[in-house]
Amino acid sequence: MASVAPLGSFAGSFDKKDDRQYFELIKYHLGVGAEKNSVEDFYKNVAVPVLNGMGISPVGVFRVRYGANSPTLYVLIQHKTIESFTTLYDRLMDNEEFWKDGSDFLNAPLANPAYVRIEKILYRGFKDMPAIEVPKDKLSNNGRIYELRIYESHNLKAAKKKIDMFNEGGEIAIFKNTGLTPVFFGETLAGPMMPNLTYMLVFDSMEARDRNWKTFVDHPDWKSLAGDPQYADTVSNITDFILSPAPFSQV
Repeated sequence: MASVAPLGSFAGSFDKKDDRQYFELIKYHLGVGAEKNSVEDFYKNVAVPVLNGMGISPVGVFRVRYGANSPTLYVLIQHKTIESFTTLYDRLMDNEEFWKDGSDFLNAPLANPAYVRIEKILYRGFKDMPAIEVPKDKLSNNGRIYELRIYESHNLKAAKKKIDMFNEGGEIAIFKNTGLTPVFFGETLAGPMMPNLTYMLVFDSMEARDRNWKTFVDHPDWKSLAGDPQYADTVSNITDFILSPAPFSQV
């Protein structure tokens, strides 16, 4: 069951002056039969156009290249406000275009479901990277890959300290200076394996990924930051996925 962090740990999260946006990551567990591609087709032909028409963008759609063992599709949606996230389901239920164009998918029978199950995770953007940064210079590269990394912590204090390491500690800046191009950094507000933070990087290829990570690990600024005792023992486990974008993905 997904967990939700204590309200006190996010004091001030909903300050109207806060420009941090909210990211919804949807994980579709797919079947293995004829309907395996129906979720991707639905987003291409129906969901993405409808969401964009509602002012919700960008929408990223990703296939798993290395990571999860079962058929899976990830969808990344950015919300400008928390209200956009909490009201989206009701707005889609009232959207005639959504139901008309997506009727086959939305009304799939029990004997032939479009997917097995859905998981959702809600993130809030980091202070130093409050929104999704679409890698516009890489979108034309059909061979580009994305890396999704989840950093778990053993308690809320350690999780907050790791976020501080990215912001105040300057780890985001080191990423950018060493060729690690971030798409988003998110503090997990609701989802599994909490407390954790999640971020996504984009690379031109697997070879570029390996090369840029080595540049990062060998960089003196990173070595200095990694040796700072105030950030010791802030990460207890790391989960890593390599994703490929669907041809129509907006991220």
